[in-house]
Amino acid sequence: MGEVVRMHFTTVDYVIFVLLLVASASIGLFYAFSGGRQRTTQEFFLADRSMSCLPVSLSLLATFQSAVAILGAPSEVYSFGTQYWFLGCSYFLGLLIPAHVFIPVFYRLRLSSAYEYLELRFNKTVRICGTVTFIFQMVIYMGVVLYAPALALNAVTGFDLWGAVLAMGLVCTLYTALGGLKAVIWTDVFQTVVMFAGQLAVIVVGASQAGGIAEVWRKAVNGSRIAGLDLNPDPLQRHTFWTLGVGGVFLMLALYGVNQAQVQRYLSSRSEKEAVMSCYVVFPCQQIVLCLGCLMGLVMFARYGEESPLDKGYVKTNDQMVLYFVMDVFRDLPGLPGLFVACLFSGALSTISSSFNSLATVTMEDLIKPHFPNMAEGRATLLSKGLALAYGLVCLAMAYIASIMGSVLQAAFSIFGMVGGPLLGLFCLGMFFPWANSIGAVIGLVAGLAMAFWVGIGSFVMRMSSSTTEPLLNTTALPLFGNMTSTVLTSIVSTATAKPRPTGVEALYSLSYMWYSAHNSTTVVVVGLLVSLLTGPMKEKELTPGTVFPVLGTLLFFLPKRYREKLCCITPLAQKHKETNAAPYQMTKKDNNGAAYCKEDMVIEEKETESDKAQTEDEDIRTPSGQLMAHVVQETAF
Repeated sequence: MGEVVRMHFTTVDYVIFVLLLVASASIGLFYAFSGGRQRTTQEFFLADRSMSCLPVSLSLLATFQSAVAILGAPSEVYSFGTQYWFLGCSYFLGLLIPAHVFIPVFYRLRLSSAYEYLELRFNKTVRICGTVTFIFQMVIYMGVVLYAPALALNAVTGFDLWGAVLAMGLVCTLYTALGGLKAVIWTDVFQTVVMFAGQLAVIVVGASQAGGIAEVWRKAVNGSRIAGLDLNPDPLQRHTFWTLGVGGVFLMLALYGVNQAQVQRYLSSRSEKEAVMSCYVVFPCQQIVLCLGCLMGLVMFARYGEESPLDKGYVKTNDQMVLYFVMDVFRDLPGLPGLFVACLFSGALSTISSSFNSLATVTMEDLIKPHFPNMAEGRATLLSKGLALAYGLVCLAMAYIASIMGSVLQAAFSIFGMVGGPLLGLFCLGMFFPWANSIGAVIGLVAGLAMAFWVGIGSFVMRMSSSTTEPLLNTTALPLFGNMTSTVLTSIVSTATAKPRPTGVEALYSLSYMWYSAHNSTTVVVVGLLVSLLTGPMKEKELTPGTVFPVLGTLLFFLPKRYREKLCCITPLAQKHKETNAAPYQMTKKDNNGAAYCKEDMVIEEKETESDKAQTEDEDIRTPSGQLMAHVVQETAF
């Protein structure tokens, strides 16, 4: 085994890295001193609900395309082949369901935070539980996602570790705290372009040096790296069509369906139609990202074959191997290594800035505003900026903690994934099962988290104890969720292939990480429903209108109406708000339940109220209330 080989950057490479930071900071400053100048919480958190489809869709893509994902996918394909590409099959349902289920519910309720929904559907306790769980998830993760790529880069190139961490952390905090969501979205757009450019440069130059794309393909075929369709239904198999194509749907839903960072982008769209379209635009972009990662892995294999830099001891981990490959390919091309570093840290910046903004949003909307409902708008906005700044400093503190955690760094990564599934289950419980009550929601969430941590920690301990050949610190080896996270785990080397099939609890610990989200979210739903039935299910009249998606009413259409009413299966969605693209959304008030209304909506409501009042007086209360309710339900049914 040789010593770790270091390749060094040139001045041009450092200049390109600095330009990335300057450009990102400039975008934040531009939005801090233009437009509304971030003087309201609606502008700071939701960009005045004025964003168009394209920037929102690219921001959705960038938010969970982290630096660790950029390093993880190529090393997965290099080691195991293109079976991982079948994850793309999950993108269809993983984006179609959010577009036509979650977005209509969230958007029509005029929310600022996804967790406001939980109070509307259940009660304040469930809202706080969901909010605290999300904050715990993101605070643990964001420092690690900043530190891990910087550590890998330092190990391979000698790039100053804490210089990179501090520069990125401070710049990201600056443009997030000053520019709000508009700055975050537009920097995401810029950083997405940089990510595509960096990956394309590696593929084009690497394929050219390997003899062309045809030669790359030939070597991949000869090396058994082009995988066929594996229909093995065994859930313990790490990657099959079912684990990737079906289990991956739940991973996508955990991020693109209910994660606050993504929900916030949907709510910033100027119309529900554009929010839905952003999901459709993300689909081909996700496929391109997946293909680029797979192509990078195949080009790596064409260059090194079975004798990887990791096997030769040139690097210590899989993520370092990808960086070694990039530096090797660009050895005589000054500036291009800097482009890939810009690509790498664009992934980190986009993820971290989204974390800052979403954390500030939920803290303000879910934890502070309910206790200070009469807070002045100017003071609330200033406090929101302070929260974004505070979370930036927390991120740097978490990066420092990550640096002294050693092998526990892997557990910190996996915490993100452990929490994503139960939160998905909590929202699904409320949105699809009208009879679920608040007691069932809380106990279901606790049961889901307990199951997630039990399986996740048990799997981690079993893997660490059974593997003596793997390095202690491998930042691409943990079960997380979504595009940024599923790619992270893809570099795990399966050490159990030569061992007998596990049984009992070990079988549960050996469950493919792609099923974690489905397993944990199902636990929340099943436990929540059982507890709800035992403690008294909710009735339709107790539900807040618009909080339940009428999927059961559609599926059980054949039942008589009286039975569907008992099952709460005829609850409609809220009506679509009148969408206007000419003027930005203006918030004038918020009800105690958190639902926001614009001035135009309030005027319409007042007119409708006066009209209804006059009609009621004319009829002299001749119409029973039950008939009126039935009439409303019929008109607003989805």
